[in-house]
Amino acid sequence: MVGMNQHKTRKTAFVLAGGGSLGAVQVGMLKALNRAHITPDLVVGASVGAINGAYYAADPDEIGIARLEHIWLGLRRPDIFPFSALSTVLGLLGQRDHLALPRHLRALIEAQLPFRQLEDAALPCHVVATDALDGTEVILSTGDATPALLASTAIPAVFPAVSIAGRPLMDGGIASNTPISAAVALGATRVVILPTGTPCVLRALPRGALATALHAINLLAMRQLLADVDRFAGRCELIVVPPLCPLAVHSYDFSQTGELIRRAETATGHWLKDGMPGKDPRWALAPHRHRAG
Repeated sequence: MVGMNQHKTRKTAFVLAGGGSLGAVQVGMLKALNRAHITPDLVVGASVGAINGAYYAADPDEIGIARLEHIWLGLRRPDIFPFSALSTVLGLLGQRDHLALPRHLRALIEAQLPFRQLEDAALPCHVVATDALDGTEVILSTGDATPALLASTAIPAVFPAVSIAGRPLMDGGIASNTPISAAVALGATRVVILPTGTPCVLRALPRGALATALHAINLLAMRQLLADVDRFAGRCELIVVPPLCPLAVHSYDFSQTGELIRRAETATGHWLKDGMPGKDPRWALAPHRHRAG
């Protein structure tokens, strides 16, 4: 592994994974990377990573990251998952194909994202969604940012699919939670992965059907990431920013945002200071479980 500031002719992509509320971790990672003057040539994100990636690509500096942090610190679970009794009943009865509408997220994007078209971001910004009919990965690089981001975060059965150019699209994490393939397809020769991680010290499953489902999706996504690392290890330089460990927060818990950001910033800073140890990126991603200390 070579340093991230070497070989300036290479094309570096920041790839931001999905992970629900654990997306807060990426804010801390971005703060530490920015402080070390490590910046990408393009940004690729899926699911919550698409949201973080878009806000970062708008202003890839300390001010822009601070704006993103402020947004995260103000988020509460009902803001992202605004369930109502009526919508839930209609969804369960088959009258709707979703349980909620992403009204707050739409309003947040429209009010606070500094650009309207993806191509107008300060850095090239690529949003990954999934074709809801055949499951293929769809890379959105131009056009209206709001529907693109809503498509990339449209969790199946929770939020409605979003139609773009006649294609029904849903959560990008279904096709590729950490879209290394998209970054390579876009010409990246160095891929810096910002994973959200998985909880390794949970004492019990999260309470509630949706919380449990999101937790399961997150576990599956980390296994997919390991497979993708194997798949692309010989095609580009892969650098994985280590996820938090130990971690006892699941992807439906929005109560620990500030602490997640603080811990991720500190841990990433130490990792950078130590020279990014570990040539094999798998060391940071392998599934494991240990007792809470």
